[in-house]
Amino acid sequence: MIVALVIGGIVWFDYIGLIDAKSVMAPAYRLFGVKTRTAAAVRADSPALLEEERYAKRLESLSSRAEELDARSSDLDKKDAEIAQKAQELDDRGKAIDDQEKSFNDKVKQYDNKKANIDQNAQYLVGMPPAKAVEILKAMDDQAVIDLFRAVEERAKAAGETSLVSVWLAGMPPDRSATLQRKMAEKPTSLE
Repeated sequence: MIVALVIGGIVWFDYIGLIDAKSVMAPAYRLFGVKTRTAAAVRADSPALLEEERYAKRLESLSSRAEELDARSSDLDKKDAEIAQKAQELDDRGKAIDDQEKSFNDKVKQYDNKKANIDQNAQYLVGMPPAKAVEILKAMDDQAVIDLFRAVEERAKAAGETSLVSVWLAGMPPDRSATLQRKMAEKPTSLE
């Protein structure tokens, strides 16, 4: 009888929540078909209940914040990769522009050198007797002659003198003179 009272007391105290005997009494409960709880129940009047709920919410908030930060970090990594790619493209474009500028400057220098040579040759031809200049001009190709004629015209215009181009054209064979005049009319300036 005492044993029955002790077992009944334990069951009763467990039922009202004064002690936790479910784990000890679990085999006996299963024998009678009563379900037992696997974890200790938190009492409704427990002062830690609210704190545990807050703690659970904080853990959940921190977990979602960590996921959000991971997503932002991956987005930032993607954007960094895009920025690095665009920076490389800009560097490549800058190098291409520098190369184009160098090529352009070389062409300008080459043009300036050619123009200086044409001006020097024009000065030599103007200083020669016209018949001798015509013989030299006959041996040159058409574009070189046209460039020299233009240089002589510019020098004469700048000096306020009459150009020798008409004298030289008159001294050349008529077909060559006509060809030169036609090319000068079709192409007002040199392509080079």
